[in-house]
Amino acid sequence: MDFDVVIVGAGPAGLAAAIRLKQRAQAEGREISVVVVEKGSEVGAHILSGAVIDPSGLDALLPDWRDDADRPLKTQVSDDRFYLLWRTGGMRLPNRMMPPLMNNHGNFIASLGSLARYLASRAEALGVEIYPGFAATEVLYDDKGAVCGIATGDMGIGRDGEPRADHAPGMELRARYTLFAEGARGSLSKQLLARYGLESGRSPQKFGIGIKELWQVTPDAFQPGLVQHSFGWPLDRQTGGGSFLYHFDDHLVTVGFVLHLDYQNPTLSPYDEFQRFKTHPLIRGTFEGARRLAYGARALTEGGWQSVPRLAFPGGALTGCAAGFMNVPRIKGSHNALHSGMQAADAAFDALAAGRGHDILDAYDDGWRDSAIGRDLKPVRNVKPLWSRYGTPVGIGLGGLDMWLQTWTGKSPFGTLAHRKPDHACLKPLAAVRPIVYPKYDGILTFDKLSSVFLSSTSHAEDQPIHLKLADPAIPIGSNLPRYGEPARLYCPAGVYEIVDDAPATSNPTDPAMPAGAPRFVINAQNCVHCKTCDIKDPAQNITWTPPEGGGGPNYPNM
Repeated sequence: MDFDVVIVGAGPAGLAAAIRLKQRAQAEGREISVVVVEKGSEVGAHILSGAVIDPSGLDALLPDWRDDADRPLKTQVSDDRFYLLWRTGGMRLPNRMMPPLMNNHGNFIASLGSLARYLASRAEALGVEIYPGFAATEVLYDDKGAVCGIATGDMGIGRDGEPRADHAPGMELRARYTLFAEGARGSLSKQLLARYGLESGRSPQKFGIGIKELWQVTPDAFQPGLVQHSFGWPLDRQTGGGSFLYHFDDHLVTVGFVLHLDYQNPTLSPYDEFQRFKTHPLIRGTFEGARRLAYGARALTEGGWQSVPRLAFPGGALTGCAAGFMNVPRIKGSHNALHSGMQAADAAFDALAAGRGHDILDAYDDGWRDSAIGRDLKPVRNVKPLWSRYGTPVGIGLGGLDMWLQTWTGKSPFGTLAHRKPDHACLKPLAAVRPIVYPKYDGILTFDKLSSVFLSSTSHAEDQPIHLKLADPAIPIGSNLPRYGEPARLYCPAGVYEIVDDAPATSNPTDPAMPAGAPRFVINAQNCVHCKTCDIKDPAQNITWTPPEGGGGPNYPNM
């Protein structure tokens, strides 16, 4: 199937690009064909974010959105709080200490999935074709090495690699330009970064993992429009991260935890740090008598200004979190995703109008630093490297000072600090750390991983190839286990990876030749919530996340 533009991913960036292309075509009386493919079972099924949304991107894309009865952003921020926590208490930081860019007033608390569904309805009204349930698994190239589209994965392939009775082959969607809006650590985006050397001359990309629950709380605990962030406990001073607590809609509270993936202790479990956080005296009261509705997890890009790769390559471009446009101290990226989708669309439309195709969209690549995206990311560019180098108390203080100085003078005394090394290279061996022991779950406020995965409505066809690929099946037991205690079993927030000692050798999917009774590395791929943390944090870079059969994975209702 041939199109003018193919877009991979029906998140804010991809849908903004689709809408903008059709808006330009409509305004200039041109015909342009646009298709969006989405691996989730429906638009929004794989979308997860806090989310406090800066409406600037939506205002630029759809100025009339506030007039819609079904508008996705309804709860405006009414109270903005920051806390420093320690084990037994905490301290609220005065809002006047916060640089102006950290102010959340004027922003909205919402479900990013609801925003995606709203954008999809607007896109379809303009004539965009959207194919949910189709995972893009392959980039197509022409004979000159330019991207000329994508192929979706086959459906109905058995665990043995052979077609089942319900087999349906994938489709080739060819285009003059292909825009990749896969989110953080997208599988095709990762291939494009390597093929075209897009990260050359940039700092290593940095990542975090965000873990989130949605609760319905009692009327007494509900404070509509409250936005609350914290840092400190339960993390130690050298481990970066923090929490969010947002009150919105019908007595809903989003609680979440972001942990920077450059942490050093291999016995740390991001999931268990989040569960422990909810037990803090200043937090737990919100959830008395409440009901937990949903759970999810997702990696997010944290490298910022100095880690954004070259965005354009022959025949296509990266947008949104695939490009690394999240603002770390603000914990926001959806507004920049919308802006980037629009900017990529403008560059693609102008190229198409000029009769071009399969070349490099230089206008997009050259323009973002002087756009709203650049103005958002540049003042915060040193917060993450300062935090990583000096730890939470000193790093946060220096980062805040740097933001204030740029507010007052437009300059930073630090210049632009580089990120020193990728996240997978930050782990210390077991012998160099104190093991972390986590408390047992109480089933009321804290929960085990499998009961949480159940709330994510994750589903995969059982009889399909494992989509988590090991480059060397011997590394988990032979190298990672003795040196690090095999951290995959801990950094995964869905219980996908296990070390098992007592099952027969014939059930080992990674190394059937391993003798009976030896430790085995087991991959429970059916639990995967598509967070991509394993692809990022594995110290040997031995795990590659690939898309499973289209429609598989989580089905987030309101996340």
